[in-house]
Amino acid sequence: MAVGDCGGGSGHHRRRARPTPQAVKTDPEAEPAEKEKPLVTLEEIRRAALSLPRTEEALVRERVKFRVGRIVYVALSRDELSMGCGFPREERAALVAAEPEKFFMPIPSEMRYQWIEVRLTAIDAAEMRELVTDAWCMCVPKRLAEEHLGRDRG
Repeated sequence: MAVGDCGGGSGHHRRRARPTPQAVKTDPEAEPAEKEKPLVTLEEIRRAALSLPRTEEALVRERVKFRVGRIVYVALSRDELSMGCGFPREERAALVAAEPEKFFMPIPSEMRYQWIEVRLTAIDAAEMRELVTDAWCMCVPKRLAEEHLGRDRG
């Protein structure tokens, strides 16, 4: 979906392998694996989401979420390495298959929602803004989305 293409849950984070205590004991110079750093930060996501009308930020169970009314359209994982966002259910399998390094399916209990997960270590700010804007478009009246994005788009 392109930004402005407004055709009509919560996230999940990857578990990272950690060195075993035995490995650390046998190699005194071994350093813990460096945590992957996201290309997109919470602050960038916050700016993008809060620039959209009717958006509110909430902290739910130690997770930052952005919503319109009671509808959550973006949720960050606790470690802020992935983001869940609204996405058409019928299109997500194709997106995950096409770009598995970026996208992954929601946890099984959330498969019923129109939701997809994205690795923040694999997308840039422009891709993030597009995903956030498209997710927002799914939960606001079409007229509001058109007014905000301009009628010439999407």
